[in-house]
Amino acid sequence: MDVFTTKAGQVRGRRSERDPGIVAVLGLPYAAPPFGAERFRAPRPAQPWDGVRECTAYGPVAPQSAELPGSPAWSPGDEDILTLNIWAPADGPRDLPVLVWIHGGAYVFGSSAQPDFDGTALAARGLVVVTLNHRLGFEGFGHVPADGEGPACPDNRGLLDQIAALEWVRDTIAAFGGSPGRVTLAGQSSGATSVACLMAADRARGLFHRAILHSAVNACATVGQAARTTAEVAAAAGVPATRAGLLAASPQTLVSASDRVVERYRQDPGSGQRHYDPAIYGPVADGDLLPSDPLEAWAAGAGADVELLVCHTTEEYWLLDAVGSSAKVTTEQQLQTFAADFGLPPQLVDAYRDRLPGPAPVFDVYLALYGDLLFAEYSSRLAEAHARAGGRTYLSRFDRRSGGDAGDGGADGGRDSGGDGGRDGGADSGRDGGRDGRRVRAWHCADIPFAFGNLHDENLHFLMGGPPGPADHELAHRMTGAWAAFAAHGDPGWAPLDGGGEGSAVRVWRTAGEEARETGAFRDPWEAAGLPLLAP
Repeated sequence: MDVFTTKAGQVRGRRSERDPGIVAVLGLPYAAPPFGAERFRAPRPAQPWDGVRECTAYGPVAPQSAELPGSPAWSPGDEDILTLNIWAPADGPRDLPVLVWIHGGAYVFGSSAQPDFDGTALAARGLVVVTLNHRLGFEGFGHVPADGEGPACPDNRGLLDQIAALEWVRDTIAAFGGSPGRVTLAGQSSGATSVACLMAADRARGLFHRAILHSAVNACATVGQAARTTAEVAAAAGVPATRAGLLAASPQTLVSASDRVVERYRQDPGSGQRHYDPAIYGPVADGDLLPSDPLEAWAAGAGADVELLVCHTTEEYWLLDAVGSSAKVTTEQQLQTFAADFGLPPQLVDAYRDRLPGPAPVFDVYLALYGDLLFAEYSSRLAEAHARAGGRTYLSRFDRRSGGDAGDGGADGGRDSGGDGGRDGGADSGRDGGRDGRRVRAWHCADIPFAFGNLHDENLHFLMGGPPGPADHELAHRMTGAWAAFAAHGDPGWAPLDGGGEGSAVRVWRTAGEEARETGAFRDPWEAAGLPLLAP
């Protein structure tokens, strides 16, 4: 029957099409729709229902303008967006370890319904897998000024949604065979930074016991910065930057206004840091839920009791170019301006130029430097801060740069994805997915289909550089095994950091037979520069 009983009522799932031994329960509400009288408020419990609720399809996604391959799009009027999905062995043992997943998307797009995040393969390895939707964009992370009329609207509503989902897991996951005392919270990109924030939040303490961060992004705003963003979005929407004015604007209006603000930054080279990749929303260090940037909080010992697994890719930012969201920094003057905008010293830029295959084009220097600034170096520093504070910490890097096997047509993409080393400025670096004589990039998001064991879906082949070969499936088996072992026992299969630096305690993920490459050298110039890496 695949019927389960929750506090709000009974639900019926369905057997996974990929593995009939796994049951999937999809679109299950963990909180009430956050609209109407509940808009801009903390999440409220879902209303109970009578009878058996059919949970065989994903729930609506949060308001956004993105349309992602293989995923549902948001439709204005969709309100029941605070739902989660569960994959569990249909007739398995009880008290299984639980993995809860928070998707990425720069806090403005994405959902738990993306094909990357199907939990079937991980559930087959003995986990109960939970993926969730939460509020995005202004609805989830916009600052709403207090006006003295009615209750204040909290910052970080998207994080509060995630906490509500974790509370639901604590109270209910046993009905699906999971143990509320063995919860691992995982995420990628903005989802990883959400996990990092919750590790620093007292309100989330005890709701999870291990954490997995893939490509955490260096972004956390002050209340003042968030208020300035609100003023810009309200002006673009044609409403006052007040609680009443923002409530009068529909979710669709605020999505469109946010997109216009982003486009203005994108078109204005003089707009500073936001010009390069204008992510205008994110966690706010409000002094309430989030006391400070996670890196600062972790260095002070926050979250040290949570066992941690961190991963990043070695060519993070090449994806952002391939999908057209990166600024084009192709001249030395533009590169100097970029470095000045972020306070990066000339010797750091020169060190990146020297370590790339030369003569390296300016655009490749920019992509390598910016990707490490946003993701790789920040993720590595989070890992080190956690280890130095006494936390058990594992670090890995995803460096797969050739797909499949040499004998199955998968390794003929071993040449550079810029054609002749990127001398065309990089505009086509990996845009065709990395095949047809072009090298596969170990770029942002490329690791996630492997970690979830989801290589079969054609919608993901762009991220992977083409259809998978046997060596790719073998790599996915190793990576899902590491996640499952860490969630179950706290040990992914290699040595933890000792708090004194990386040493050799870093797992590098490649397909079998790939040439070994030094992946830690990028950290040397950052350490030599002594940069704090906290967002200004």
